[in-house]
Amino acid sequence: MTKNSNKGPKRSEIKPLVQDVFFNNSNKTYNYKQLAAMLGITKKSGRQQVQLMLIELSETGFLSEVSSGRYKLLARGAYITGTVDMTASGAAYIVPEDGGSDVFVSQSNLKTALNGDIVKVLQYARRRGHSPEGEVVEIVKRKRELFVGSLEVSGSFAFLVTDSKIMHKDIFIPLDKTKGAKNGQKVVAKITEWPEKAKNPVGEVVDILGEAGENDAEMHAILAEFNLPYFYPPEVDAAAEHIPETFSAEEIARRKDFRDVTTFTIDPVDAKDFDDALSIRKLDDGLWEIGVHIADVTHYVEPGSIIDKEGYQRATSVYLVDRVVPMLPERLSNFLCSLRPNEEKLCFSAVFEMAEDASIKNQWIGRTIIKSDRRFTYEEAQEVLETGEGDYAEELKIMDSLAKKLRDKRFRMGAIGFERVEVKFEIDEKGKPLAVFFKESKDSNKLIEEFMLLANKKVAELIGKNELDKGTRNPPKTFVYRIHDVPDPDKFETFSKFVRKFGLEATPQGKESISQSLNRLLGVVQGRKEQNIVETLAVRTMAKAIYSTHNIGHYGLAFKHYTHFTSPIRRYPDMMVHRLLQRYLDGGKTVSAEKYEDMCEHSSDMEQRAADAERASIKYKQVEFLKDRLGHVFDGVISGVTEWGLYVELDENKCEGMIPIRDLDDDFYQFDEENYCIVGRRTRKKYQLGDPIKIQVARANLEKRQLDFALFTSSEDNETDG
Repeated sequence: MTKNSNKGPKRSEIKPLVQDVFFNNSNKTYNYKQLAAMLGITKKSGRQQVQLMLIELSETGFLSEVSSGRYKLLARGAYITGTVDMTASGAAYIVPEDGGSDVFVSQSNLKTALNGDIVKVLQYARRRGHSPEGEVVEIVKRKRELFVGSLEVSGSFAFLVTDSKIMHKDIFIPLDKTKGAKNGQKVVAKITEWPEKAKNPVGEVVDILGEAGENDAEMHAILAEFNLPYFYPPEVDAAAEHIPETFSAEEIARRKDFRDVTTFTIDPVDAKDFDDALSIRKLDDGLWEIGVHIADVTHYVEPGSIIDKEGYQRATSVYLVDRVVPMLPERLSNFLCSLRPNEEKLCFSAVFEMAEDASIKNQWIGRTIIKSDRRFTYEEAQEVLETGEGDYAEELKIMDSLAKKLRDKRFRMGAIGFERVEVKFEIDEKGKPLAVFFKESKDSNKLIEEFMLLANKKVAELIGKNELDKGTRNPPKTFVYRIHDVPDPDKFETFSKFVRKFGLEATPQGKESISQSLNRLLGVVQGRKEQNIVETLAVRTMAKAIYSTHNIGHYGLAFKHYTHFTSPIRRYPDMMVHRLLQRYLDGGKTVSAEKYEDMCEHSSDMEQRAADAERASIKYKQVEFLKDRLGHVFDGVISGVTEWGLYVELDENKCEGMIPIRDLDDDFYQFDEENYCIVGRRTRKKYQLGDPIKIQVARANLEKRQLDFALFTSSEDNETDG
């Protein structure tokens, strides 16, 4: 070792050297004098550093003190590989790939690992009464290359101050690598190097998003934050422009012709990508033929083409508050594949012959050509259903009746009825939120939902139940399923204890299943002040639905077989399903399960990112909306309780903010985790999850997408909303 200055070696230099000695001599014991001599450390200050390092490594579980002052490498578990889940404090938990217990890693032992990275961790021997701990020894794979934030330029250098709450290091940007960005602008940067002893990574600006606070810049920043694309590559758009609009007579001849059958679409008022349509006609034997027609995207998108590769990477369209970031070029999503009225369109269809009781007597799945007669918005279709008057009133009435019977059957089989409030914004041309409103699911929405669920279920059954290979003993062919696991028992028990505080019971009674008991609870809580909190926590007890080739069924829908077939314009798994379905309808052999499982994992990951970005955009607009309402008073409900404060969701607009516990200055409040509350030490005053509360908007930080509320205690000299 090279001797250091008079100040002696730094702790950061000593630690890896000491660890190496013990790694290479795992059966030997050493005291600090022996180690100092081995490392060439002769100064007293350096030997003291070695002594302190031995004590520290013993306390963390790396070494064992076998006798006074003598240490040995502690027997430990194997290396694990896992994903970094960063905490707000800068430490992290490593979630093992093999599903074992999470391993805690302190900030000092993370090396250069960042949130979401896949890392190799050396586990320390587990100390009695402590959670597993360890240290990162290798970065296996970076989660992301690009980071978004605000550029801070000083005289001779710049820093990217990231927006992410779990990226604790600013990125050093040399002035010649700023791409001309100005101080305070929103930019995207990538890390180019991270020297071993450097506190901060070094990077360069790759894109300038615009001025902070500008709507487009902020929406693009949210997309970039979640590693989602915010522009469409021109070469992909150009490829889409070369796809012919017309199709041949030979192509039409290969398909079932539904152009003369009554057909219509029902979509949101602002939708342009109509990817599903319904047809209806009365059959001679008293049955109704209901066709679920889905845009035949894979007719236009060749496997392995530049459009296909871009669609796969994106995996989903992203829906932010003020825009849709499409999975496919607009020429496909809004023109060629959109089932617009009075235009002949190619579809992949599931057609059912149904009796009055909604039982299915016959079905057919294959490629079709259709011509929609009418484009309904949900509101228009709802008005027809409510008044019995308007275009296709009789057809809509019949479909609504069948849909309600399908829905009743689904719930009898154990489906769970989660219907969370969907927050929407009225915004001006610059993206500024003017008002908040709630989207309510009515019969017209449920009509579409039930027939889409039916099509997805029947397509999955066709492959999963070997209906194409009847009479054979072949295992089902590889397919893409949408799966949903059973609730976590521990989470459900915790949830059950909580709702009992409201006089509610979630535990199954008698012969009830968990799904039946949840439906009972969700019915009882309708209209009560704690409805939203109970529904939110009930959702949290559920597993996440994902894509997989390993079918375990869909618990929430009570389906043994389920897939996504009905939205290929906006979901890549639906394109995968269309291609596999046609392959198997044509008698083709099964495909590689391993390859498709990897594609499923990618699709699930991108779906989660898109959902996170959507929530972030909603949160940004909520903060922007309340920024003009500082000092206003609102009624709300406590939606979360932590050791640092109370989260409150406002009744009027569902905006959520926090009352910092430090601002509750009438007592010293302690966090009671088990009972979801904080309690005053002196007064025993209690604030509990689900309690109604009146707040005043105190602060609105757009950059952090954070709202701070203050407890409202007096009505004097305050303006009240609602």
